[in-house]
Amino acid sequence: MEFREDILGAPYEAAELPLAADEEGAVSATLVRRLVPGSQRAVLYLHGYTDYFFQTHLAEHFAALGFSFYALDLRKYGRSLRPHQSPNFIRDLAAYDEELDQAVRIIREQDGHSQLLVNGHSTGGLVAALWASRQAGRGVVDGLFLNSPFLSMPTSPAMRTLGAPAVGALGRLAATSKLPAPLNPHYVHSLHRDHKGSWDFDLTLKPAEGFPLYAGWLAAINRGHQEVRRGLQIDAPVLLMASTASTITNKWHPDLLRTDAVLRADDIAALAPRLGRRVTTVRIEGGMHDLVLSGEAARTEVFAELDRWIGAYLPALPA
Repeated sequence: MEFREDILGAPYEAAELPLAADEEGAVSATLVRRLVPGSQRAVLYLHGYTDYFFQTHLAEHFAALGFSFYALDLRKYGRSLRPHQSPNFIRDLAAYDEELDQAVRIIREQDGHSQLLVNGHSTGGLVAALWASRQAGRGVVDGLFLNSPFLSMPTSPAMRTLGAPAVGALGRLAATSKLPAPLNPHYVHSLHRDHKGSWDFDLTLKPAEGFPLYAGWLAAINRGHQEVRRGLQIDAPVLLMASTASTITNKWHPDLLRTDAVLRADDIAALAPRLGRRVTTVRIEGGMHDLVLSGEAARTEVFAELDRWIGAYLPALPA
């Protein structure tokens, strides 16, 4: 597997992972890495919806703890999106197993890491949790850190129950049909330094208005949520973090800078026990949807809680 300098610049490298073609043609994913020489510990990061990896401060925090850092831009996202593809589209979340399994082989077999922490944000948190559950008993995942995982739609229970059959039927019959549900641009505006935020990232890879929402993708997400509600079997220790509050609005409000503006944080926390037997839940005061992009005080708390959990559940390996 050939790694070249990534768009983020050194010491970040990236390699293309070829995948099985689908109905739209050639498919690939992108594995980014930031190696720590001599390390036996690694982190694999999965991004959210309409997203890609750019959070270098997260990678550097892990590197300071002695972890080599890897991030997947999943098929049809970010670095992996090609002109012939429907952005972010997937029919079944289990299809991501192909790039996840490839990434783990590189991390463990090619690069020689013997301890693996998987870190998933939002949709990446859902994908990571479902995959980790399927890996139970194989010793693949040593720990799971979920940052505001997308475990439930940000709607009422009644809406979720009543809407599920219609979403499933539409996903089967017209998977590539576009739904009239554009992303609320205020969340990205709350993050990007050209608007009201502090962070710099590529607005073509993470656009404020998002990409089209496809019926097949929504149906796949809904099936994933149903699996979570039935209960997963993750056998590795899990750290789940979510904000203490949410602000769901179509208008700009200052609370978007200190709450989850995408999902209902209370719903996320309530589903934590469905993931496995060893789940630690931490709520972050002032946390935004991507907790590591929150204001300084909340971000400091995120990293302190993460470090405490790692010390308890992922002890350093002997040199």
